[in-house]
Amino acid sequence: MIIDSLTSAGKYASLHPLFAKAFEYISKQNLTSLETGKFEIDGQHLKAIVSDKPGVTAAESIAKFECHNKHIDIQVCISGRETIGWKPRASCVDQRGEYNEEKDVVFYNDAPDTYFELTSGQFAIFYPEDVHAPMIGESMIKKLVIKVKI
Repeated sequence: MIIDSLTSAGKYASLHPLFAKAFEYISKQNLTSLETGKFEIDGQHLKAIVSDKPGVTAAESIAKFECHNKHIDIQVCISGRETIGWKPRASCVDQRGEYNEEKDVVFYNDAPDTYFELTSGQFAIFYPEDVHAPMIGESMIKKLVIKVKI
């Protein structure tokens, strides 16, 4: 997992062949005026999801404590204050159900080891080994998630 500000995003471009294109896409957007929805950036390799909705309680988010096998998430906080729970996948012991290949998601009943907060202009990168519980907050949270195919 990586946590940083968009002003420093360039230093992560070399970590994955598609990160440069993902961060270029982010930098060219007027983030505050992005409409909600799902958008293709580069076919099946890069997709954007924009949401603007009320934050949820920690319990609601932990109920969907998730990670992915085929995608890396770049989650950008556009506005609001988003708290995210995190735990390394290797430390999780209680998988809930089977891996959903179509949605590329697996859930865990485990609890996060730590929580951190993102505010406007900050992002987190979640690799397949990062189990995360996003969207915890008490007000509206607008965010952009870039799904990067591994």
